[in-house]
Amino acid sequence: MKFFIINSFRTMVYVAYIAVIIGGIGLGVYNSGAWSGEVLGMSGTTAQVVDFLVFSFAGWIVASLICGLIVTLLDIRDDINDRLPDARMDN
Repeated sequence: MKFFIINSFRTMVYVAYIAVIIGGIGLGVYNSGAWSGEVLGMSGTTAQVVDFLVFSFAGWIVASLICGLIVTLLDIRDDINDRLPDARMDN
């Protein structure tokens, strides 16, 4: 049973990682140059490409942070659960 639980958490992290990256790409496509036009003063196709690249990169960074935090918290929880039986036996 532990095998399925561990693999389901791993699958959750993979799905979350890809979903956040796709969200960043989608946001870059949705903006279609609006951010680059306002912040960098660009226009046209160049602004759209810059928006796509910036939001794709930002999505990758955010996905790495979120999924890294998920994995870290799950690892801490797993370590605590591994030590709980030892603590109960000492009493």
